[in-house]
Amino acid sequence: MYAIAIHGGAGTIARASLTPEQEAEYRQGLEAALDAGYEVLQKGGAALDAVEAAVRSLEDCPLFNAGRGAVFTHDGHHELDAAVMTGHNRLAGAIAGAREVQNPITLARLVMEKTDHVLLGYPGADDLAREHGLPLQPVEYFFTQKRYDQLQDALKSGKSQLDHAPDPHRKKGTVGAVALDSQGHLAAATSTGGMTAKKYSRIGDSPLIGAGTWADERCAISCTGDGEYFIRAVAAYDVACLVEYKGLSLEEAARVVVQEKLVAAKGEGGLIAVDAEGNLTLPFNSEGMYRASRREGEEPVVAIYKE
Repeated sequence: MYAIAIHGGAGTIARASLTPEQEAEYRQGLEAALDAGYEVLQKGGAALDAVEAAVRSLEDCPLFNAGRGAVFTHDGHHELDAAVMTGHNRLAGAIAGAREVQNPITLARLVMEKTDHVLLGYPGADDLAREHGLPLQPVEYFFTQKRYDQLQDALKSGKSQLDHAPDPHRKKGTVGAVALDSQGHLAAATSTGGMTAKKYSRIGDSPLIGAGTWADERCAISCTGDGEYFIRAVAAYDVACLVEYKGLSLEEAARVVVQEKLVAAKGEGGLIAVDAEGNLTLPFNSEGMYRASRREGEEPVVAIYKE
């Protein structure tokens, strides 16, 4: 059995906020990323390769707040965060605040495989990418008019913004993937541009192992939403702990964290998770979450709103 799930961010995504054309574009972006990861698994590839392929596809798509579609900081540049983790050996790599690397998730994997460290920040993260010949891009590559307009709105209001919502103070934007391969190995990957107009090199949950990203021999989790709440809750690891120590199913463990613990703390968002049996769960407590999933022998599922 192999399986994969991806997300492209959670938040107040009302049906009225997207035109049919925009919704079709988002669905196409999700389908492309899902296909990229699923193809790796279908050919007998590793879960790590699958989640990297899926997230790279989302990073290259300007619709999502990661890589090319990353939001602007208060100072008008981009700060890219990402993390990857493999479950069978619990190795992990992450980067925070990178500004030049085209695919932050590949750089996070490089940290995991080619250094003795787990988390590297700017400017060292970009230096590592440069040393190993990863594709770098000029600032113009990361520019999108939509993100620039969001920055101007945020500067006028004097507030930092997350992504995906008509209310500028309730927006979330992250991409991620989790996968189980035919060898029984699990992996998780998460990537984000963070908050529009963020200051002081703010870092959210995405690159923090255990908060926004986690994988062990039982399950793999990638989170999206109000990063500060996910950090305080150690949300991704909490799901794994409920599975390991309390014996909950993956679905129930994820429900407790997303629908009970985060809601009680007023944290909005969701997560995607897969376990060693190929069970998938994609809960969220916001109005919508860009998401897609597929299990071996089954048709793909792509969704945006609450069903």
